Formats: sequence, structure tokens, C-alpha cells
Amino acid sequence: MTTTEAAAISSLSLSGPGSGVNPRLARVRARAAARESIRAMRPAARAKRRRRTPGELRAVVERGQAQLNACGDTPEANAQAVIAWAVREFGPYMAVASSMQDTVLSHLVAEQFPFVDVLFGDTGYHFAETLGTRGAVEIELDVNVVDVRPELSVAEQDAKYGPKLHDRDPEACCAMRKVAPMKKALENYEAWATGVRRSETAARANAPLVSWDERNGVVKINPIAAWTDDEVADYAARHGLVVNPLLADGYPSVGCEPCTARPLPGEDARSGRWAGLDKDECGLHV
Repeated sequence: MTTTEAAAISSLSLSGPGSGVNPRLARVRARAAARESIRAMRPAARAKRRRRTPGELRAVVERGQAQLNACGDTPEANAQAVIAWAVREFGPYMAVASSMQDTVLSHLVAEQFPFVDVLFGDTGYHFAETLGTRGAVEIELDVNVVDVRPELSVAEQDAKYGPKLHDRDPEACCAMRKVAPMKKALENYEAWATGVRRSETAARANAPLVSWDERNGVVKINPIAAWTDDEVADYAARHGLVVNPLLADGYPSVGCEPCTARPLPGEDARSGRWAGLDKDECGLHV
């Protein structure tokens, strides 16, 4: 973080009860001003060095794995250490991906890199609660939410491919509305941090802390890979973080509204995603 960015962030603490304005409103306004200031400065920070080549970034992955993975009697690095490494290594070339199910990862990263870009895949099919969470995140957290949208609107997709493509060909729908837009957005970065956790599904059981994302041509970082559901919930409660209201309404995993249902009793958290189909991933993390 530059000295100028630090000064912009420090302004968050300057508007307090003595300002004659509601303290929370003053803080929201100060956060918005700091966000805009840093957003304007980031291009200059990026211009100080070029985006590294895939070969160079693969070498970064190897160094990261050597530093962060478990080795002998040394346990693997915790989430804060992984994020500290990523901030040092990538700075303004790092983004956080968020589905707005919870805000834990965004908060963790913002603690060390305020106003980090948070990429939200705005598919056009989200629950109202998810969109509300997205709005609350921008007000409550020191982040810069970037809406990542598909090339086609829902209406345009319906006109071209027929209505309810998500019912007839969910793979194609996810590819157009999630995977392709995120790939394009990541062209501007060297690394992305995701909230993938090993306890979520069998397919994610071996999720590494750091890896090379061949599809997107960036480094992929999973700082909370080792966290359990309880650890995520405890962190959110301890820090008073915004969470998607659907988590308290029987939806332990939240995706697009047409493709998300409440799991049946005894089923895993993601069984409500594309329920009844042989599918439990949208394609972003496979």
C-alpha cells in the first residue's frame, strides 16, 4: 500500500461523533470517499510494474507452496499468513472472488489490503437476498466491489438460446454467465483469492492453498481452504460481518435462484445446488 493510499484510509477514523453527523453515516461516507480515492490511485500503482508472464507466475506458485504448505513438523500456513504472502507478492494485481454467500474472505483480505477488488459474478439470476448482501458489503467493508457480468443479459440469452437455459443445459448457462465473464475479468490480475474450502465437497477435499489456474492464466489462492463451516460462522459472528440471510433460511450454499434449493435432511451443504442433476460445481473451480 502506498503512503497516499494509507492517508486515504486513515480518513475513515476522522469522522466521529463530534462531527455533528450520525457516526455510522459519517463512517459510510468516509469509506466511500476513501474507496473512490484509492480506486483512482490504483492504475498508477499497477503501472509501476508490468503484469508478469505465466512462466513467472508459475515460479511464484512454486515459491508460495514451499513457504506455505505443511512440511515435516511445520504445519501449513493459516489464512492470515497466506493472505500476507499474497498481498506482498501481488498487491494491486490481486482480486477476491465472492458469491456474496458470506463476507469472511473479503474481510480477511481487506484487513491487510484495504479496498481490494472483490469480484462479484452478477449472473442476472441471483436471489434478492444475495443482491442485498452485495450492496451491504460495499457499505460495510473496506472493499471495492466489481460487478462481473455476462456478455448477454438474461433477456438476450433467452432470445438467442431459448428461455430457462439453466433447466435445459445448466453447464452451458454456467459457462456463459459465470465462467466466461470471470475469465475475462481476471485478465486484469495476476492472482485471485477464493473461498473454496476442503470440507465443502469431496471434489474440494484436497484444495491447495496456492496453485496455478491454467484456465484463467492466474495464480489461485484459497486462504481458508482448511476452515470448517463452524469456523466461518464463528469468524463472521466475532467480527459482526454481513452474511446472506438465506444462510439462516435453510440454504447452506447459495447460488443462482433457479438452481438453488434447500438440501434435504442429512444431505451435504451443496446438494441443493442443481438438485437432481449430476452437477455440484458451476465450473469456476474445476
